[in-house]
Amino acid sequence: MDLNLRNKTVLITGASSGIGAAAALLFSQEGANVVIGYRNNESAAQQILDQVKSNGVQAWLCQMDVTRAAAVRDVVGRVGSKLSGLDGVVLCAGENRITAMADISPEEWSEVIATNLNGAFFVLQAAMPLLNDGAGVVIVASVAAHTGAPRHAHYAAAKAGLVNLAKSAARELAPRVRVNCVCPGVTLTPMGRATMERADEDYARKKLLLQRFAEPEEIARWIVFVASPANTFMTGATIDVNGGRTP
Repeated sequence: MDLNLRNKTVLITGASSGIGAAAALLFSQEGANVVIGYRNNESAAQQILDQVKSNGVQAWLCQMDVTRAAAVRDVVGRVGSKLSGLDGVVLCAGENRITAMADISPEEWSEVIATNLNGAFFVLQAAMPLLNDGAGVVIVASVAAHTGAPRHAHYAAAKAGLVNLAKSAARELAPRVRVNCVCPGVTLTPMGRATMERADEDYARKKLLLQRFAEPEEIARWIVFVASPANTFMTGATIDVNGGRTP
């Protein structure tokens, strides 16, 4: 299937590793130009940049702390001045802490909410003036948004907020821009592996119909399709890509 992404431009946050990096590579393989958003790991972001460019497209690095609204507006505005608008935005920046609810400090709660929920809103708000007609926005949440998660209360709450942010943004930006949410299950990323280390040994066998965890590219495929012009009649939707997660 031709996703009609050739010469389109997509901004991805959290693109220096994990699902965001996998999405950046897949977008470039489909012919899209990619703005690689990252927070601290410039060397990893540079490696993704080089791989993206090797697919014959344009790419740019975009360093920003998504938790700082004014800085996000400034950075996204400066990047936007170099482009003829954005055809896609993927909000993939995330942070998780594994802490029992009784032990979560106010500071830890605020930090996790700031990265996962506030950051997605700040970037989307800053990018809205740059969105071309027919653009697709994908907000990456988590299966935890639906199930909750012991020792991840702040993370799960933030991800649940993202599901509703997608629905609200879809209503506000329609019909010109589509906004959807992708909810991955546990994925073999650095953050996912940290979660797996604390999970029950037979978690995948007991909780997932496919009895295994996802590879980043398996989630990224859905993100790329949902953001693409090939997906013309879906907005405000939540897509679960979780291996058949059972309650």
